Amino acid sequence: MTGIRLHAPAPGWAIDADVVVVGSGVAGLTAALRCTAAGLRTVVVTKARLDDGSTRWAQGGIAAALGEGDTPAQHMEDTLVAGAGLCDEEAVRVLVTEGPDAVRRLIATGARFDTDAAGTIELTREGGHHRRRIAHAGGDATGAEISRALVDAVRERAVRTIENALVLDLLTDADGRTAGVTLHVMGEGQHDGVGAVHAPAVVLATGGMGQVFSATTNPAVSTGDGVALALRAGAEVSDLEFVQFHPTVLFLGPEAEGQQPLVSEAVRGEGAHLVDGDGVRFMVGQHELAELAPRDIVAKGIMRRMREQGADHMYLDARHFGAEMWESRFPTILAACRTHGFDPVTEPIPVAPAAHYASGGVRTDLRGRTTVPGLYACGEVACTGVHGANRLASNSLLEGLVFAERIADDIAAALAAPRGPEPRTAAPAPHPAPHPAPHPAPRVLPLLDPAARARVQRVMTHGAGVLRSADSLAKAAGQLDAIHGDALGGAGGSGHKTAEPGVESWETTNVLCVARVLVAAARHREETRGCHWREDRPDRDDATWRRHLVVRLRPDRSLDVRTTATHDLPPTDRPLNHPADGPDGPDGPDGSATGHPAARTPGAPMAGTADASAQRATADAPAQDAAQDPPRDPPRDPAHHPAAQAAARREQQA
Repeated sequence: MTGIRLHAPAPGWAIDADVVVVGSGVAGLTAALRCTAAGLRTVVVTKARLDDGSTRWAQGGIAAALGEGDTPAQHMEDTLVAGAGLCDEEAVRVLVTEGPDAVRRLIATGARFDTDAAGTIELTREGGHHRRRIAHAGGDATGAEISRALVDAVRERAVRTIENALVLDLLTDADGRTAGVTLHVMGEGQHDGVGAVHAPAVVLATGGMGQVFSATTNPAVSTGDGVALALRAGAEVSDLEFVQFHPTVLFLGPEAEGQQPLVSEAVRGEGAHLVDGDGVRFMVGQHELAELAPRDIVAKGIMRRMREQGADHMYLDARHFGAEMWESRFPTILAACRTHGFDPVTEPIPVAPAAHYASGGVRTDLRGRTTVPGLYACGEVACTGVHGANRLASNSLLEGLVFAERIADDIAAALAAPRGPEPRTAAPAPHPAPHPAPHPAPRVLPLLDPAARARVQRVMTHGAGVLRSADSLAKAAGQLDAIHGDALGGAGGSGHKTAEPGVESWETTNVLCVARVLVAAARHREETRGCHWREDRPDRDDATWRRHLVVRLRPDRSLDVRTTATHDLPPTDRPLNHPADGPDGPDGPDGSATGHPAARTPGAPMAGTADASAQRATADAPAQDAAQDPPRDPPRDPAHHPAAQAAARREQQA
């Protein structure tokens, strides 16, 4: 545990639950519904309204082997190819084999997908798929329909929800086990008022972190809160350098910032062509699938053509669809284009890549368990290993479904387990105090002035966007250090004013935290792979880099960056090996991270969410040979699960 917490008041109110789900997209609501069906007291906490997350913005659809002739094995093959050698194969196998039934259960919940006259689900293709396996709804409004169905089910089943609430930090007991979360309900009570939900199991389903960049397809709520919370709680994150930039986002001008309209890959799946200003199709010959190549390849193809021609965008030409097809198949995209002054029926659509999806996140096992006992993660906030270095189109909604169900089943099984032998450490109290003090005593993280958010976003777009290099990343790291130094200076009494607690300062502090980890990981990975494109390291290097980067936050707020032994993620029942600090600091005499010869810090010392000078940390467990890691997802005694302990205590009290 780091003991690091956001600067915030102590909770002034609290409620109890068996599980608290943070987030209300497909992953969060699926987990909540399944936990509720298992009889668990479930609370959903969401940052805006129940249907305001990223799920509702998903246009293309959900991928699963539902069509005639398609198989999970074929879906798996396409996923592994898109992941550029870094998918965890067992995780992908789970996704594609359990996916079709998970979609059918979603339909049983009330989701209505587009069907033909015979009632068969209509399937389309997207980039990287060799078969039609994308189920869609409302033409191009799949996410909105899934969100509607799940929200309706949550309300029908009277699942307790707390809307417009920003979750701040994880509560833990003296043994480092999950004990709930602190949160601020916006618009209720004082500006910085804070409460708590006490629960032995917490599910992070907070979505992505696209707002780290200036231009993104993500909604305003996607500020990386879940990843930042997990880091402060001591959890490991992985693969944050792999940010997918969607190739075809409606280009609104070079100065456009914030959420940008997405032009779904399904438009290309139905036959639209990418062309330059002269009308030339430039993806033909670059990949066997041309415009339907995996997203990283298409994004790179667009960027290369833009550089060759000195242009700031390319075009997507679908005039041959005709008005009827546009209006029936892509009504949402048609309306968005026309709102911004473009008519795809009569002219090509200007497009450019923009930040879209985080393939990495909080590291989990096959049951969604993180390296912090009782803390789970699913959906975009998680790194299950399914996506590798580049997510296959429309696998995200499926991942949210499949792994949310697995999480709920794991929690429910633990609660139902008979009482086993007592753990050697004291069990957490069944009802934490109204104002629980985190353990150990918290180190308060100074808050950033909300005005710094735009600075962070511009730094990330220019230094860690689609095109990266050692120079651009080093410059970005320095600029982010300077921004963070302002907050630390305020805390140290140097004349700067530390921001006051509040939604804007909490969010901005989270954005900076995630940005610094992303840049650190991108600097370490000295190759080009998937959606991580290093101009100075243009080749893929399997011998050195077919491994995952795993990052954790030390108690002194510096970062520990290590690599896994193989392309499969190790189990989470114990953290990745963290040897004790040597005499020259935690990373060895040259400032490089240990654990793999290539995982070194280029240039200046590495820092996570604090000073670049903070180089020492407390000693960790002795190093062990990473090659000796047991197979992924080993059995765990359910009696030692915090939820099981809580159930056993309730049994005794009864």
